[in-house]
Formats: sequence, structure tokens, C-alpha cells
Amino acid sequence: MDKEYILIVDDEKEIRDLVGIYMKNEGYETIKAENGIKALEILKNKKIDLIILDVMMPKLDGIETCIKIREEKNIPIIMLSAKTEDMDKIIGLTTGADDYVCKPFNPLELIARVKSQLRRYKKLNIPQNFVKEGVIEIDDLVIDSTNYKVTVGKEEIKLTPMEFKILELLAENKNRVFSIEKIYERVWGEDYMESNNTVMVHIRKIREKIEVNPRKPRYLKTVWGVGYKIEE
Repeated sequence: MDKEYILIVDDEKEIRDLVGIYMKNEGYETIKAENGIKALEILKNKKIDLIILDVMMPKLDGIETCIKIREEKNIPIIMLSAKTEDMDKIIGLTTGADDYVCKPFNPLELIARVKSQLRRYKKLNIPQNFVKEGVIEIDDLVIDSTNYKVTVGKEEIKLTPMEFKILELLAENKNRVFSIEKIYERVWGEDYMESNNTVMVHIRKIREKIEVNPRKPRYLKTVWGVGYKIEE
């Protein structure tokens, strides 16, 4: 079985070393970087399965680093930050991060989130020989679950793993309305916490990518006071 590599990016050596110990105890290989510039260099030359990325760093912060990573790669990214305000979480997730953990963090929680993200990423990237063909077509929107590919018309749309899972869930259940709580529980596999804006942020990002006019969506509809759905 191939080793899974986790890139730990934080300007504090103590944090890098601490997270590295926890990850190695779970059987993961770790690579460390003290800033975003170094992290981007590592990603050019090394296969990385997941990134734990601090928000506040010198030279290139976590937000800008995440944006640059998402230009080419869809590997899971978990953001770390001492900030706890909802707006900071929204900004982090808007850049393409898949999850967000606040410092000081519970090591067991971080480990659980790492394992959860890696499980989902593997499911989205199973070789074609091992999955059944599955293509969902809704007008010009095509979701190819086999090859993890989304197109609108002839344009291929780049989605993060979590964005893809939300879109796939709604597309597989056309015309069925899912509440924010149900989407979170189905996609993240965890109990929904009140005041969690994660789903709404991801919905907004999906619309920005697949809709001609995100304010008047053609595909991903809001059912006010209830949730979201994709119509045939």
C-alpha cells in the first residue's frame, strides 16, 4: 500500500513538529514548509495527498497559497488559524479550502478531519477500471462521476472535492430539496453545528463556477427557508 504524504505548512516550527508527530503516529509521511512559497515549490516536485495550511504566515499567507494551489490541484486542504470569527472561516473556504480548524486545536479532531478528507478524496479519484460508469446530464451541465469531471457546454469546470460532492449529491437526487444540515451531514459525514456557514460558502462557489448568472441560477436553485435543489 502506498504511503500517504501530508504537507504541513506553518511558520511556527513548534506547530509543524507537533502536527508532524500526530500524523506520523497515524502512519502518514509528512513534509514540512515554513511558508507558502516553500509549499508551492514542494508541490511542484512531490506527490502530496493532503495539505494542512496555516492562514497567518509571512511572505505568502495561507489564503494566497490556497488560491495558487487551487489553480492546478484539487487535493484536500485543511486550513489552520488562531482566528475564530465566521468571516475568517468564510474567506478560507471561499479560496478553495475543504475544511477549517481553529487553534488551539484538539489533536484527535485534526486527525479525524484528515482521515475524513483523505477518504473522500480517494473515492473521487478511484481509477476508471474500478467504478461503474456514471454520467449525469442536466441540460448543458454534465457531471462525470467516473472521471471526476464537470462541464457546462464545452467548458470544463474545476471544482474542489467538496464542491464536487455537493453538486453530485444534488444532481443524483434531482428535484429533491436538501437542507443545509442534510447536505453537511451527507457530504462531510459529521453532525451539523449551528452557525456553520460551510455549506452556503460552497454553494456560492459552485454557482460562481457553473452558472452564467449566479444571482439567477439555472441549475442550483434555492428553496427559501428549506434548502437547495437541482432541477431537471
